[in-house]
Amino acid sequence: MQRRLKDYLLISLKGVAMGAADAVPGVSGGTIAFISGIYEELIATISGVNLTLFKTLKTEGLSAFWKQLNGNFIVALLTGIIISFVSFMRLAKYLLEQHPVLIWSFFFGLIIASILFIGKQINKWSISTVIALIVGALAAFYITSLPSLASSNNPYFLFVAGAIAICAMILPGISGSFILLILGAYKTLSNAFHDFDIKKIALFGTGAVVGLLSFSHVLKWLFKNYHNTTLAILTGFILGSLNKVWPWKKTVSVMIDKTGDIVPLNTITDFGTLSFFQKTTNDFETYKTIAEQSVNPLHYSELNNYLANPQIAVAIALMIAGFLTIFILEKVGHKSK
Repeated sequence: MQRRLKDYLLISLKGVAMGAADAVPGVSGGTIAFISGIYEELIATISGVNLTLFKTLKTEGLSAFWKQLNGNFIVALLTGIIISFVSFMRLAKYLLEQHPVLIWSFFFGLIIASILFIGKQINKWSISTVIALIVGALAAFYITSLPSLASSNNPYFLFVAGAIAICAMILPGISGSFILLILGAYKTLSNAFHDFDIKKIALFGTGAVVGLLSFSHVLKWLFKNYHNTTLAILTGFILGSLNKVWPWKKTVSVMIDKTGDIVPLNTITDFGTLSFFQKTTNDFETYKTIAEQSVNPLHYSELNNYLANPQIAVAIALMIAGFLTIFILEKVGHKSK
């Protein structure tokens, strides 16, 4: 595939969009990759990382190695992802803390549009594709409804968690950070990074590499042999993930950050939503959400003693903005193909 500089700039811009999505816990960069038309190339590139690459380097030289690796694509995409992730992380943290309903509304609209655009790519609908769509949706809904396991201090468990979480990261609709919470590895990993525990970080990283290389081969094979069914399953994943990004939530249980203990929110506060309680106390570090339920906007206000404004009009406007954003990404993805 012969590309020019402007093509790689477009890939970097798509990386920027992926990085922005990955900076928000619960939103998958894989969804953005899918919408922008680079998902299958990304999977093929990852699955192409194997021992034959080094054989090519030895026998044919660096130029042939770089071409087989699809190195320009990787560098362009990673540049966009890293720049966006680092720069958007602080903004995302602020928005999630101060305006959670609004940022989730934007992503809710974005994901609804994603479902329509990815569903359009299914060439032929049949009973099997419909079943695949339903199975994918139910699986994602179930995963996003799971409470987290107790925090695990076993360092070798991080290898398994890394392998599973990275698979979630490249699947549209499922967030890797959310999977870490469910597995009970989030606290152990965050402590490892805080304490610069090289052994635990290396175990997690090794698991992530093994999981990424293995799962990318599975996805590549599925796209090659069951393209429509695979698209239907992934569309279902995104549909089911709407439960996670619904803007109005009731928090059921939380994790105490210092200890890793999981307790019901109603033992801590009379408010029904952790984000609103955090905003009123200006303490965003002590507790992390573990289990929550989607509620309607009016019940959201009632849960928080009618002190929380559901911001319905602004939320709907941002849902529309998120929906329209996909039109832009899809047009860019279509032009660059």
